[in-house]
Amino acid sequence: MLGDAVVQMPSDLRPTAAFELDSPAQPTYRLKGITRLTVDIPSAYNPERRAEKHPAPRWRTPEFMLYYLVFVIAVPLMVWIPYRLSTPSHPNYPFYESSLSPGWLFGRQVDNSDRQYRSFRNGILPLTLLASAFLGLKYLYTLAARKIRPSSDGTNLYLVPFLVAFSTVMLLALHGSSALKVFAILSGNYALAKACGGSKAGPVLTWVFNALVLFGNERYSGYRYAGLHPSLAAMDEWEGIYPRWHVSFNITMLRLVSFSMDYYWACNRAGLPDTGGPLPEKLRSRVNHNLDMYSYMNYIAYVIYPLLYIAGPIMTFNDFVWQLRRPVPLSWQAVLRYLIRFVVCIMTLEFILHFMYVVAIKDRKAWLGYSAAELCMVGFWNLIVVWLKLLVPWRFFRLWALADGMDPPENMVRCMANNYSALGFWRAWHRSYNLWIIRYIYVPLGGTRNRLLTSVLIFTFVALWHDLSFKLLAWGWLVSLFIVPEVAARYFFPSSQFGDKPWYRHVCAVGAVLNILMMMTANLVGFVIGTDGIKYMIRQVVDSWQGIQFLLVACACLFVGVQVMFEYREEEARQGIYRRC
Repeated sequence: MLGDAVVQMPSDLRPTAAFELDSPAQPTYRLKGITRLTVDIPSAYNPERRAEKHPAPRWRTPEFMLYYLVFVIAVPLMVWIPYRLSTPSHPNYPFYESSLSPGWLFGRQVDNSDRQYRSFRNGILPLTLLASAFLGLKYLYTLAARKIRPSSDGTNLYLVPFLVAFSTVMLLALHGSSALKVFAILSGNYALAKACGGSKAGPVLTWVFNALVLFGNERYSGYRYAGLHPSLAAMDEWEGIYPRWHVSFNITMLRLVSFSMDYYWACNRAGLPDTGGPLPEKLRSRVNHNLDMYSYMNYIAYVIYPLLYIAGPIMTFNDFVWQLRRPVPLSWQAVLRYLIRFVVCIMTLEFILHFMYVVAIKDRKAWLGYSAAELCMVGFWNLIVVWLKLLVPWRFFRLWALADGMDPPENMVRCMANNYSALGFWRAWHRSYNLWIIRYIYVPLGGTRNRLLTSVLIFTFVALWHDLSFKLLAWGWLVSLFIVPEVAARYFFPSSQFGDKPWYRHVCAVGAVLNILMMMTANLVGFVIGTDGIKYMIRQVVDSWQGIQFLLVACACLFVGVQVMFEYREEEARQGIYRRC
């Protein structure tokens, strides 16, 4: 069934006129006003939406003046509460003080207790030096290549040997002798894809192979050479800088599947035809290459591309090779703007970690005696930290790729606090992963024809892909469950039928508030405090009149925030921007 499903490219993924007008090199639009706060996604521009009739801007209406007043009161309080909880004079401070480290801002301690972000934060200088070395060596290699072959065909395929060589050296430095394990898995996946070709068994065997690899990696903690034969035990001693290669291999597995599936579709001529012109972002993944482009060298250059190997963003094989064959022109001004955006993001996270010790409070469960408002703010700012600790590394590696002339998908489109739709949130959060899931899971399983079933299967896969734990499995099922009310509301109250009613916007805002509460609950379970922690938090909120009062006030503030989010998207629509999130 899977083989039958993936041969044909569904009609809803074929190019539209709006996609063809999109140019990643020189966009036909320029963001104006407040919409410039959101990162630019050229493929989001749709001139047809700009021509539609839109309501008059509400930014200066009496209604929004009231909303601004709420913002002026609520936002400072949301900052003040966790700051006050993080002062040395607070009674609970000694419970988590040992989790703090010396900081560099205003003599404050820093909450560097999150292991995932700590590894990036402590390694950002070596990573920057590695990026500089890569770009410098690439420049020298390019000069040498042009002297050897002065005539150029306009492609960057000549870089493939350099990418493979640099990636191999980097892999040996990172993983030591375990780099051989990585190459063995990569070679096995390549051999399987080539052996199956266009056979319908190819997708099934690809998924089975990669699922077994992930399970084996988890079960045997990356394997030991001594387990194969005692004489190989010495190889285990060469661990490299980052010996836990199997932890980050989940990202690599996505690239293995991408190559195999793209090659399968190319063998069956199931993609879109190449028109010979520039390909926008939305089409680079869908237009197949000639079969000779699916070579082992191109495969290795793609899978362990050093700029995106560690954390992504995720590119499809087709997209990667198209950007080598037809490089995307990226202006230095665009790269500089992205650098400034990255610096702002990392400084924002640094200020939070220096003035709000919410991660340490959460880890040590040092919240005894907290009011409902204090407990909820600890939960909220932990979610902000989760968002930023992922956004900062992703934007660092994407910035590195942009400097190299590659344009991978932006992973975080909107601020976490600028989301009210469960469906839209997952399109904006880890966007490259979302695009990968749509192409390789959602569409083959039937897409919109089986939305609820595919949603359950997808979020189960996402949870298990992140970690084989009940906490994340519960998160996946909760997310699937919380999508149902939004899908039902869109079906029974479509904007095409009720959008012109004066009450419709406010009813939607009420539903959006419930959506936000459900999304926060699911993400607190999956990524912050787990099922036991969320039970404690809910009890503290609903078991007292004070907690219920806070919940009502919080819902009113969320209602105001949602109205601003609605208007922000209307402003984008007036400029022809449609981000679907």
